[in-house]
Amino acid sequence: MSDALNYLLKARPEALGHYFAFLKDAGKHLDPKTRNLISVITKVHAQTERGLRQYLKRALREGCTPMEVLDALLMAFPALGLAKIIWAVDIILGMDLPGFQPEALSEVTHPVTSPGQWHDVMASAAVKDGDVRRTECAGRGLFVYRDKKTYQVFDSRCPHQSTDIPELALKGSTLTCPKHQWEFDVKSGDCIKTGNSPLKRIESKVDKGRLLAFW
Repeated sequence: MSDALNYLLKARPEALGHYFAFLKDAGKHLDPKTRNLISVITKVHAQTERGLRQYLKRALREGCTPMEVLDALLMAFPALGLAKIIWAVDIILGMDLPGFQPEALSEVTHPVTSPGQWHDVMASAAVKDGDVRRTECAGRGLFVYRDKKTYQVFDSRCPHQSTDIPELALKGSTLTCPKHQWEFDVKSGDCIKTGNSPLKRIESKVDKGRLLAFW
């Protein structure tokens, strides 16, 4: 909130209070991510840099991805126009947010078009029943959970901002991303605290005593 709005809210609470109550009520049926993403667009339309920075960070904390932010800006092109979108992107790049850097987006904007393949992860017996193990395979971090003869394989990157989660972040069956404290049940991949997106599950199978994963 700007200093001017803070001042007016203190000076004329009976008038400004209705305005803020309206804003709160108007978005009550939207999830926090969507509500903050809409606020990002309104701040870009008004070219309010401080508000853009504030609501962009809120949207990211609520689980919005960099590509969702860019999509929202581009979808609002009829109202914003190219000049305001460029203005917003210049500010976003200046904030030095990891997920928005060109190298971070290259994997998304230029995906590998070759078909996936099965990768030999480890011996299936290397993970004991009920245990979770982190491993690396073909340059990719994985968390493997075994329940009797069933194996669950998850990408080690947090779905929020692709932070690679280390093995030290695992406590029992709870995995906590060190960047924004999203918590996951590594048995199911479900996000159980802070965020709202699960870990990426990777197709897997056991063949001749070897655990294989497909990507």
